[in-house]
Amino acid sequence: MNYKESVDYINSSAWFGSRPGLARMKALLDTLGNPEKAFRAVHIAGTNGKGSCAAMTASVLKASGYRTGLFTSPYLHRFNERMQLDGKEIEDGALAEVATTVRNAAEKMKEHPTAFEMMTACAFLWFASEKCDIAVLETGLGGRYDATNSISAPEVCIIMNIGLDHTQILGDSIAEIAAEKAGILKAGCDCVLYQQSREAEAVIEEACHATGSALHKTDFSQIKTEFDSLDGQVFSYRGEQYAIPLPGAYQLRNASAVIEAVHVLKEKGWKISREALEHGLYAVSWPARFEVLSADPYFILDGGHNPQCAETLAANLLHYFPTQKRILLAGVMKDKDYASIFSILRSAAEEIYCVTPDSPRALPAEELAAFLENAGWKAIACPSVAEGVSAVLERAKETGGCACAAGSLYLAGPIREIFGCY
Repeated sequence: MNYKESVDYINSSAWFGSRPGLARMKALLDTLGNPEKAFRAVHIAGTNGKGSCAAMTASVLKASGYRTGLFTSPYLHRFNERMQLDGKEIEDGALAEVATTVRNAAEKMKEHPTAFEMMTACAFLWFASEKCDIAVLETGLGGRYDATNSISAPEVCIIMNIGLDHTQILGDSIAEIAAEKAGILKAGCDCVLYQQSREAEAVIEEACHATGSALHKTDFSQIKTEFDSLDGQVFSYRGEQYAIPLPGAYQLRNASAVIEAVHVLKEKGWKISREALEHGLYAVSWPARFEVLSADPYFILDGGHNPQCAETLAANLLHYFPTQKRILLAGVMKDKDYASIFSILRSAAEEIYCVTPDSPRALPAEELAAFLENAGWKAIACPSVAEGVSAVLERAKETGGCACAAGSLYLAGPIREIFGCY
């Protein structure tokens, strides 16, 4: 297969979706010669923050001189973004090669793997072929039955903030969802836990006890902000100073989990100097998370797609733009809790321009605008994402305010491309 055929094959609707269980994934990896055994791993689960955590962790490991893989989802512009080695995306030819190998193995199986299982197998096969030392793996959905959980015990598991999302699959309570996330814990690995609700922490503590996993908790009281701007932040954690190029207090909390995980890795013999930790955090890049795309007027891009993300976004808008008029550009998936999302964002904005993200699951802009009008918003449906961007920029200029796009990561790629970011 060539590159296009590979991506089309993996994304084929014939095997799209989620089917619980790891039997297919383990059978596929067995057929491929178990590439997941060729490298060590850091495994990350959670509802929010796991992507930022993964990017920071990989940046630190790369700065330490390790050949570092990174597997994340979803992507913003190109499929290749899902799998990276030392900060570089897999090349088209390499993806076509591993995808062809995975296809040949998958088509021999009685039950064909899902799309995400094949993506994961492609990443594992590529990491193994490139002699990756350690891979940072972000779960796609949940944890227990996620394809990434086919690895043996990782060096460390990181469980990030847990909230209500994908409730139709993971459960309708924090405890049920936490139990699914805790499914990545295995005997012999340590667990770093992002500070969160007592309900979630109790579930993770019990899972650690059951698996014999040492538990390391972040402590947000140890975070001290020393400099804060849209260009980045300087902070201290447990008395040590660091800097990150990402705005928002939540990124300091995400960074604290990375710092705790680095301490665990060092205890296990990984050579990570203080300088590498500092440089890795400072050098991280993670777009579409309160990303500034324009400063005249300000245009912020945020992929927030659930109530927890909306709370963070509202807090950031009020913090960084306390006196300006804030205009939103939004598009959502119809299966998301958009009623709660916009109820939360109401505290940070009054005007909203609606667009339809490029996804079969998208809620049409006209339906979203009608819903928001009934909820008391001033809402306008735009024919396209490009026209929506133009409208909010013009409105921001008129009012001396700022514009912000949010609601779905499916908007992020097209919007970044409008601003010349690829």
